[in-house]
Amino acid sequence: MADRILVVDPDPDLRHRQRVTVSELGFDVIAVDGAEQAFEQIEAAEPAVILCDAFAPGTDDLDLVWQLARRAPEATLFVTSAPEDLEAALEIAIRGAHDHLSKPLRAAELRLRLRNARERTHLARQHRLLEAEIGKAIGERPIVAASSPMIHLLESVERAASDGRPVLLTGEAGTGKEVVARAIHALSSRRQQSFVALACAERSADAIRLELFGDPAARPRLGERSQRGLLRDLGSGTLYLDEVGALPIALQQELLALLRAQQDETAAPKQSPRNDVRIIAATAQRLDEAAGGRGLSAELLEQLGALRLDLPALRERRSDIPLLVDHFIDHFRRELAKPVRAIAEDALQLLVAYPWPGNIRELKNAIEVAVMLATGARIGTEDLPPRIALAPAPDGTLRADLSLKRGRRSCEIDIIRRALRATGGNRTHAARRLEISHRALLYKIKEYGIDA
Repeated sequence: MADRILVVDPDPDLRHRQRVTVSELGFDVIAVDGAEQAFEQIEAAEPAVILCDAFAPGTDDLDLVWQLARRAPEATLFVTSAPEDLEAALEIAIRGAHDHLSKPLRAAELRLRLRNARERTHLARQHRLLEAEIGKAIGERPIVAASSPMIHLLESVERAASDGRPVLLTGEAGTGKEVVARAIHALSSRRQQSFVALACAERSADAIRLELFGDPAARPRLGERSQRGLLRDLGSGTLYLDEVGALPIALQQELLALLRAQQDETAAPKQSPRNDVRIIAATAQRLDEAAGGRGLSAELLEQLGALRLDLPALRERRSDIPLLVDHFIDHFRRELAKPVRAIAEDALQLLVAYPWPGNIRELKNAIEVAVMLATGARIGTEDLPPRIALAPAPDGTLRADLSLKRGRRSCEIDIIRRALRATGGNRTHAARRLEISHRALLYKIKEYGIDA
């Protein structure tokens, strides 16, 4: 079956012309006029490409382009507009589209764009399968890879898994370095062996030395753990050293000697079995600081850096935030036994715009708090931590309108609940009192998660 293309345009004549143009190129085309039908087709048809009119109406005063980008992260999304609307269309495209196309669509240009888009979508779906495979191996800890930086990281994870050399993971605190380390182990030939994580910054030097190298003078008692240390006991497993730069220089030198001995099998006596544990180390330290002699030694950095994976900060992969939010809502909904199943679009926009200095760890904590505070089925802006709800916009301006939105929402919820109580829960009569349509009332009840 040909790849499906979804055309969204409120103008019936333009919609028909686009359908004909795309069909003549050999693609299966579905053409709709607005948000509701577009969302249905995303669920049912999983289009590879979406052509959306820049000014097609969305829902809840949010533009449709932004909503489509969230609901169909794997699809290639093009914004279409007339040439005279180019500037405004490009501004809208920034909200999530991959590119812009001018109307009327030209067959030659469209053929090239669609061919490239098909290849991109197929690649994204391959990564989704890889992501699912990793997810099965590491359980509840997700690696969400819809953004380009994360797709690139997944490719690096695959390569590192098939390579037996040490790995160095770099990135800010909270970016998920241990999750990536577990993914590398889970996809490698060592997956049946143990994976042990050691937090180097949380233990004393003596405790870490004993944990790594053991106590050669000690004799373990019956039932006690071996005193040989992790580097011997793990065999062909994987040892993850978090914040390896926190190790004292003397310990770094011992670790460096071990890695060099692994690299040169002749360094150990032939009668001794070669130490085969794989080291995956991580640091949040800037490597230019390490080169200056602070923290991670230059020699150890060189030995570990043969395979180096840089984890992007969450602010550098904003298109992944909605998927992470959905995952954490589902996780905490079950863990906290709450009825929360979704998040309001204006609240999600705040999360996407927030700079996240604490990265994924901070996002996870924020969603946990929001799920705890939410009173209905949906998280609203009032449920978010104040530092997020009141944070300046990315351009540095204050979000003066947000408090008004929260006030309007709170007021509407209160008025709707009073109308429902006054009419004994009769929504038709309540809609008349509120002077809105019955359909609008049902939408607001669902949007606000009102139990009535």
